[in-house]
Amino acid sequence: MSMNWQSRRSDLNPTGRLLTHLASASVLAATLIFETKASAYIGEGSSFLEFIPAIIIISYLEDRGPALAATVLMVAAGLWTRSTLHGQISGEDWARAILLLISGGVIAMTFHRLRQDVRELLEVAEARLAAVEATESRYRWAFERAAMGFANINEKGELLQSNRRLSEMTGYEEDELAQLQLETLVHPDDRDALAQLLAGLGKDSASFASEVRLLRRNGSAFWARLTLSLSVPDGVLSETIFVVVDDISGRRAVHEALRAQKEWLDLALSAGRLATWRIDLKDGIVTGSGAFWDILGLPPAGSRRLEELSAVVHPADWPKLAVSRKLASVTNYDVEIRVRRPDGHIRWVALRGREEKYDDRLQRLGVAADLTERRQTTLLRAAAKKRERIMLEQRHRFINLFPVITALVNMVNVPENNVARYKETLIDRIRSLEATHLLLSGNSSGSGMLHDLVVQELQPYMGTREISVSGPSVTMSGGAAESFAMIVHELATNSLKHGALGDSKGRVEVNWTFASEDAVGDIAFDWVESGRRRPSKVVRHGFGSMIIGVDGAPLVGHSPKLEMTDHGLRYSLRLSRKEIGP
Repeated sequence: MSMNWQSRRSDLNPTGRLLTHLASASVLAATLIFETKASAYIGEGSSFLEFIPAIIIISYLEDRGPALAATVLMVAAGLWTRSTLHGQISGEDWARAILLLISGGVIAMTFHRLRQDVRELLEVAEARLAAVEATESRYRWAFERAAMGFANINEKGELLQSNRRLSEMTGYEEDELAQLQLETLVHPDDRDALAQLLAGLGKDSASFASEVRLLRRNGSAFWARLTLSLSVPDGVLSETIFVVVDDISGRRAVHEALRAQKEWLDLALSAGRLATWRIDLKDGIVTGSGAFWDILGLPPAGSRRLEELSAVVHPADWPKLAVSRKLASVTNYDVEIRVRRPDGHIRWVALRGREEKYDDRLQRLGVAADLTERRQTTLLRAAAKKRERIMLEQRHRFINLFPVITALVNMVNVPENNVARYKETLIDRIRSLEATHLLLSGNSSGSGMLHDLVVQELQPYMGTREISVSGPSVTMSGGAAESFAMIVHELATNSLKHGALGDSKGRVEVNWTFASEDAVGDIAFDWVESGRRRPSKVVRHGFGSMIIGVDGAPLVGHSPKLEMTDHGLRYSLRLSRKEIGP
């Protein structure tokens, strides 16, 4: 559409150019006739000024050349007329002619310059108009083919123009949309939101957005983000409002699914009494759910510095929160820490999750669970089992106590029918047996010597039987000493009932040595009996057999071995120094 002035002049039809030339010629002719008559009737008093209007008209109609030629012609005609009528040309006439010639030239040049300026302005205007039309064409192309719906509405909400995408969204044709109001497309429950958007335009802001439900032509609804914009050119409000419609049904569906999953996750965490947490190891920032801070006994907070947790985490467990030195991109994280709550109670807390890098930042995230009740239950069960074992052992010892006492009575002969001496000897044996029994029933935190435990158990039988005890000095911790004393007690009880201690000619040898040259290796313990054994069962497959390890692992030590013949018995046991050491 760009077109310069010369092309516009050249586009004039020949008839138009001819009429222009005829008009200029007519003005020139009329002026010349008027000047001739004026010179004849007025005389020398006439001037050349009457030619100026004609020059102006011709300069307006024609270009610079014809206007200058007409001026020269007028001057020449005026001078000829005065010379013919008056016989001479006065100095004033020459001055007027020169002035007219100058005035005509100025007028012709002025109109020529004005015509050039107008031509340049038209060229600039046409270039700008072409740019505007190109921009409008691109805008209209984008408007029609945009991936989002576009429309223009007036302040009353009437649709003035819409694009193809909005028609596809709503199912209406473009001409049908032009007959509707925007409110008609909005779900009834969301029309108040649209009214608020329209009311706020131009007051609070020039643009508002809201998520509303729009109705299709078939009556179904879909979620859309509605953005209303009001342009303000030169401080004057535009009469139209630009509307952008973005279909967010898929996004809303995903959002609702995520919200439902979060609710299910929160319900599962709540049912399992779990809490979520995350530690940014680079900045040392800890974030967690309300349940997490409640487990730690701290008030709810958005985040805390990792160092703040040192006030509640047990010092022995604080290193478990240190940064892992593993270079793997993802590392499982599973630790249990103790937490001291403000009320002084110690709680066991499990932190399970993973340690990973995200955006070059090392972090931990996972769930937390309070294990205190489970720990207490485990300890109570262990204590109950230990008590049950102790009661079973006490019961077994109590049952064996009477045969031992009976055997002691039978073993002690009445010396020279001295009953008093017999009673004294019998009481000494019983007191020795009582000492061993008190050792096994005493405080398990004390330690004892291996030699003392063996001698104390065999003390009631020394002097009446041939017994030897030998071995290096070995100290045993309380629990190991009690368990070992029970093994020696079981061997002595069995020997009294069926073996060497029950035979007046029997012999018992007890010795132990280090299995290696250093004093940190295992200790080899041997119990050897020689003499006639009674033909009855020598070892019951019950609690006693469990103690010495015939039916499994012994109470203390390892690798038990029992060898029996009609004329003796040998029991071997290995005691680990790490196991029995104090």
